[in-house]
Formats: sequence, structure tokens, C-alpha cells
Amino acid sequence: MTNPPDTRLRLPALDPVGVAARLGWSAPEPFRSRARNRAKQALGDATGLQQFGVNLVTLQPGDRSALRHWHDHEDEFVYVLSGELLLHTDAGAQVLRAGDCAGFPAGSQDAHCLENASAAPAQYLEIGSRDPEDRAHYPDDDVAWERDGTGRKLVHKDGTPWDTSPP
Repeated sequence: MTNPPDTRLRLPALDPVGVAARLGWSAPEPFRSRARNRAKQALGDATGLQQFGVNLVTLQPGDRSALRHWHDHEDEFVYVLSGELLLHTDAGAQVLRAGDCAGFPAGSQDAHCLENASAAPAQYLEIGSRDPEDRAHYPDDDVAWERDGTGRKLVHKDGTPWDTSPP
């Protein structure tokens, strides 16, 4: 006779409820307030993944995932779990609902972001590669993310650093 399966989760499995959420965005104003209530739970980090990231993201009504952007070295994929989101790209906006997904290949200059224009929270999975050479470009704003030996840093398009210290 076999023993019944263990009902307690232990790595490599986990309950996302136990993963702390990072609230908001570390960018300076006027950018920070566009994603002020965005909550990201780093599920990939919590399970020890190193080659790609997986975030469970919750957007409150009125919030955006980020500024419209594209990555020069990272693939990015989103899968909507609940709610309704507007996907903004160079072609305009389209509605994504639970079960819909979108993929953004590295180097494609079709900038994108998600916006919760509904009256209820929305959740999605965000999956991306972790290329150490990646740079994120924000064509609508004077900002870019780049990596250096200390991690990611926010810079102006001319390469000078933004002051990202808390207000």
C-alpha cells in the first residue's frame, strides 16, 4: 500500500501567498505614480530559478505595469490570469482578458505596457529572460533601464543617471 501524498507544499512547489510583494516602481516622478499600486511577487526567485524570471503581478484599477517599453536582449511574455487589461503597443490598445497572452521578442522595437482601465484588480504572469546585457527602452519618455555590476539602473536617454532615491 502506498502512502497518501503530502498536502504541505515544499520547494520546488510553493503557495504564492507566502511570497512578499514589491509594491510600486522604483523610478522617480513623474514615472513612479503610473505604477504606484502595482504589486509584483517574484515567484521565479522564490523557487530558485536563475535563467528566467517569473512574476505574479497584480494591477489595481488605474495602474500600469510600467511605461511603454521594449527590451534589446530579453524576451518577455505575459499571461492574464484574472481581470481585464489594456495592452498598449505601437499599433494602439487592445483588450486582454483571463486566458489571453502576449509575447514580446528581444530586439522588437514595438514598445508595450499593460494598463488596468477596469474597476477591478487584474492579475497576470510576467515571464522574461535574464540577459545581463539587456537594456529597456522607453520611447515615449526620457528614460532607459540598463544593467551594470551593481544591478539595474535608471538613466536618461543620453546615459546620465536618474536620481532614484526615495522622495
